[in-house]
Amino acid sequence: MNGEILDQRLMPAPHDPDIPQRLARLAQLAQLGVGDRPDPEFDQFAARLAAAANAPYAMVNFVGDEEQYFAGLYGPSSSKADALEAASSASRAAPGRTMSREHGYCPHVVVRRKALVLDDVCAYPRFAVNPVVNSIGVRAYMGAPLIDRTGTAIGTICVVNTEESNWGRNGLDMIKSMANEVMELIHRREQQLG
Repeated sequence: MNGEILDQRLMPAPHDPDIPQRLARLAQLAQLGVGDRPDPEFDQFAARLAAAANAPYAMVNFVGDEEQYFAGLYGPSSSKADALEAASSASRAAPGRTMSREHGYCPHVVVRRKALVLDDVCAYPRFAVNPVVNSIGVRAYMGAPLIDRTGTAIGTICVVNTEESNWGRNGLDMIKSMANEVMELIHRREQQLG
């Protein structure tokens, strides 16, 4: 019975009318080696983002139709992002490079096209029952959309914490500014490789 209540409260990934445009844009970027594989520069960016937010995890995330791909990933176990593939504890798994589009908060940020700060996800009933709350222990989330030169929201940058946070307005300004940095990096790569 309790599982049925949680299933009814679970807020699935929102309807996303821009999926065809996003998939086409992500396919173009993948031809340049952007967004479809681990990227050392994005991993380094994720480490800077985690430090700026004082959070244990950070990602540069590209959102597809069924799955999210973390081309940039940072976690507390090591400065090397792939160390996150190991479990962070006996009962909770650390995030890997992929996640279902139905899990997490980034798909909401992409569809809204606005940054989102949840200092305590448990304070928001529609977000508190997301599977990542229990599976990886997410307690706080902050993300901003990556909107490219074509106007397409291709993904997000985000940080998650296993404790409540006090990011507030300063955090919001910081993550929006850092999302612009990632888009400038992607646009430079397009110019160099395109």
